[in-house]
Amino acid sequence: MPTRRHLSPACAALFCGALAVGPGAAAAAEKAAVFPIEMHDPGATYGSRLRPVDAKKLALVTDELKTSLRNQAGLDIVDTAPAAKEVEQQGPLFKCNGCAGDIAKGLGADLVVTGYAERGANQIFNLNVTIAEAATGKLVRGGQVTIRADDDNTWAHAMRWVVKNRLLAEPLPNKS
Repeated sequence: MPTRRHLSPACAALFCGALAVGPGAAAAAEKAAVFPIEMHDPGATYGSRLRPVDAKKLALVTDELKTSLRNQAGLDIVDTAPAAKEVEQQGPLFKCNGCAGDIAKGLGADLVVTGYAERGANQIFNLNVTIAEAATGKLVRGGQVTIRADDDNTWAHAMRWVVKNRLLAEPLPNKS
């Protein structure tokens, strides 16, 4: 009959500790600064303001992006509100030559997520989103989709499509 071997309490603690930090252990969530999606309207006259209906859709897709990145990629979404004044001064972020990364680093983020909707012809928009490393500015992922209707459901669907099929089609680096 085989003999049973028991682990000493010290060995048991080491073994359990190794299991906790082994390959299956979850790493700390990366922090992402998801800045509000902006509007790029090449046909707008100088100084024109964002229409309230457009501001509503941009807020909708920004919220959809944050929720999707949190739920599907496991990112910890950093509050960008404390940097709102700096974003306003340096923006639009899609044209600021990397300023978004510096702002994101200042907020303690590992990743910077920016995007814009570009107004095209009648009720046609291009929605563009990028994810970059905050420290280096290196592009991690990017995606674009054309929106061919100007209603909330279409805009939300477009953002979900970009996240699923472009931004998270493969796991983000440092994610399994």
